Amino acid sequence: MQFTASQIASLINGKIEGDTNAYVSSFGKIETATKEQLAFLANPKYEEYLYTTKASIIIINDSQELKQKPAATLIRVPDAYSAFATILAGYKKIITEQLIGIQQPVYISATAKIGENVFIGAFSYVGDNVIIGNNAKIFPQVFLGDNSIIDEGTILYPGVKIYHECIIGKRVTVHANTIIGSDGFGFAPQKDGTFKKVPQIGNVIIEDDVEVGANATIDRATLGSTLIKSGAKLDNLIQIAHNVEVGNNTAIAAQAGISGSTKVGSNVMIGGQAGIVGHIQIADGVKIGAQSGVSKSIKVADSMVVGSPAYEYISALRGLAIIPNLPDLKKRIMELEQLVQQLLTEKIPD
Repeated sequence: MQFTASQIASLINGKIEGDTNAYVSSFGKIETATKEQLAFLANPKYEEYLYTTKASIIIINDSQELKQKPAATLIRVPDAYSAFATILAGYKKIITEQLIGIQQPVYISATAKIGENVFIGAFSYVGDNVIIGNNAKIFPQVFLGDNSIIDEGTILYPGVKIYHECIIGKRVTVHANTIIGSDGFGFAPQKDGTFKKVPQIGNVIIEDDVEVGANATIDRATLGSTLIKSGAKLDNLIQIAHNVEVGNNTAIAAQAGISGSTKVGSNVMIGGQAGIVGHIQIADGVKIGAQSGVSKSIKVADSMVVGSPAYEYISALRGLAIIPNLPDLKKRIMELEQLVQQLLTEKIPD
């Protein structure tokens, strides 16, 4: 499949510098791209490769100044990274739209409802009363529990497990081996030291345009719904506990965990390996640094926290700035203590 510079520029509203008939048939990183590949430059530290790459076409920012004329044809756009993402999304859509039909062997309940242009991969299981919307792509070894709903345009990659009653919205992407709707961690301590399981009879609702990475786990609610709102992006290896709510367009990096019944606002960014306790609230626009431990509600919108326990970002930076000076400060304190001791032991004249 080949695309010319003119076709690419029209797709991303770019301005061509060079041969409008230059064409590409695949993609490559700017530092290693070869002839007939499309690359992009967004990070200034890779600028040197702009002049040495063998890529045929390169997407660059409007603001990029040239030190010399590159061999490649350039396409200028306001945001090269976003423009390249648009192209990749279009390419991926073309590839996935070609997947249509039902492979064998599969199990599909007689009561399931399957839309048009659906793909269901081999060894998948589709339970009773499942609804699969138009253009959904169900890759091999996916499990869809009874009464679950997979809306149109959603992609479930190999090994995804959707438990009973869960609802997945439009254009959702769930990557391999993620589990949605497993029991929340609910156990009532007993007087004899044992634990009594609290049945988890709610579900999980994932709204439109959400992406969930591989090997993530989203637990079903005890009652009601665990809710992932539209546009949220979850990385690999994330744990979302029962009755959690994740707001619109919130992004959570790998290995983060959110405990039960916590409400996370919209446009929040949570760094990798961060941990958030249960039954608290995180305001809209909050940024939580990697490996932070959040132990109480963050009520100020657009604030930043870091550390464990997490606290305000600027204060944390000031504290970190002091650490390298601690050995010198300790030495000075010891010298002062010795001086004070000497003054105290000296005989004071009458």
